[in-house]
Amino acid sequence: MQQYKEVKNSLINEEMSRSFINGEWQEGKSNQIYEIVNPYDRSVITTIKLATKEQLKEAFENAKKAQKDWAKSTVEQRREILHEAAEYLKNNREEIVEILGLETGGSVLKSNIELHLALEFLEESIKYANEIYSVREVPGSEEKLHHIHRLPLGVISSISPFNFPMNLSMRTIAPAIALGNSVVHKPDIQVGLSGGSIIAKAFEHAGLPKGVLNIVQTDINEIGEEMLTNPHSKLISFTGSSEVGRHIGAIAGQNLKRVALELGGNSPFVVLSDADVDQAVNAAIFGKFIHQGQICMIINRLIVHKNVYDQFVEGFIEKAKVLPYGYQRDPKTVIGPLINERQIEKALQYIEDAKKEGATLALEGKRIGNILTPYVFTNVDNSSKLAQTEVFAPIATIIKAESDEEAIRIANDTDYGLSSAIFTSDLIRGEELALQIDSGMTHLNDQTVNDAPNIPFGGNKASGLGRFGNPWVVEEFTITKWVSVQIKERQYPF
Repeated sequence: MQQYKEVKNSLINEEMSRSFINGEWQEGKSNQIYEIVNPYDRSVITTIKLATKEQLKEAFENAKKAQKDWAKSTVEQRREILHEAAEYLKNNREEIVEILGLETGGSVLKSNIELHLALEFLEESIKYANEIYSVREVPGSEEKLHHIHRLPLGVISSISPFNFPMNLSMRTIAPAIALGNSVVHKPDIQVGLSGGSIIAKAFEHAGLPKGVLNIVQTDINEIGEEMLTNPHSKLISFTGSSEVGRHIGAIAGQNLKRVALELGGNSPFVVLSDADVDQAVNAAIFGKFIHQGQICMIINRLIVHKNVYDQFVEGFIEKAKVLPYGYQRDPKTVIGPLINERQIEKALQYIEDAKKEGATLALEGKRIGNILTPYVFTNVDNSSKLAQTEVFAPIATIIKAESDEEAIRIANDTDYGLSSAIFTSDLIRGEELALQIDSGMTHLNDQTVNDAPNIPFGGNKASGLGRFGNPWVVEEFTITKWVSVQIKERQYPF
């Protein structure tokens, strides 16, 4: 494995390797020290002393107090802080992109895309900072007026994953702050800088009042379920696996908390008989292998009509086998390292299981250090473990469909329903079929990995509850209150 010189990045420092609680950078009080490492060679990027459950409770207490004052802030104050936080990210773009790549193993392209998306969510939140305390009048009578008010929700618990840490943290944090809420946020500790500290620094730079945003660098073995059960939290925003999401949903239900859950996916990419096969291949390569397949929306099953199956498979393999792999900071790299050894071992086990299940290994990849080069399985049965598992690795699964109708049926034959795609020359019929796929999102003549701050992002079935994006997130993160005004004396029957 090629060696690389130590990176000198001004954002990797002692302050940023701490928790940010009540406007102060606090060292964790746990005895545990966590090393954030580069997935490529396991070299240490920084070390973090974990925060304790008591520090997390302190963060919630401060968030509750701070939210009362923040809820009284003006639209102009909120917009100015959001604007300045965005300026911080823009002014430190080069170093932030570098850290995103170092922590996540993401390519230069992926890291730039992620920062761009995080900025989009931050800047979109400026547009709806005026939604709280808005009043809408609905028809009443000559005797009564009906006013509908929108109020801040309160304290929001935010938990984000390792794969797109900055973007998936910002899409909760920015709307919450814009709408007068406070936040206690726990990023995945593997990516604590890009998922937490950089965001905290941006809002500290912007002048956000202390306690409105708290970033707690810790792990489950330290804090247990405090992020879920703390009585000050009114909503739990979580992005991660469906298994954990179900657990969070159960706890939230017991405590009558709201949830915003964006969970696992098993996204189908359907190629119909009339598709432009070459373009479908181009889209499929990107949508399967960006960030080594470690995206909830990634193409998990390629479902191809029998009439174009051979042409598609041939073109897909030709492109997959020459994708550049290597160190993620090399601008030419497409396939970088998987996040950790556990993910690599899981991926290798999926490969062995697929072989035993009888799938055809059409392209055999290899492990090179912490990198897996692309694997392609054909003649896969949709009921197999490979087809029904969210693999989170550069392993492509291609399924033959006997008809367009069967392709849609196969697409729906999964517990998940996050994203999906259909390739066809008939856009009218394509949209009709898109509505038949039970997923939160379907993309015609594109791949499955798409996001934007002004669309209803979210899944069906085991892929989650709730929707992000403007204006849908406004409803999620606020309270709607009815105030009636009796303008004429009412006569009561007793």
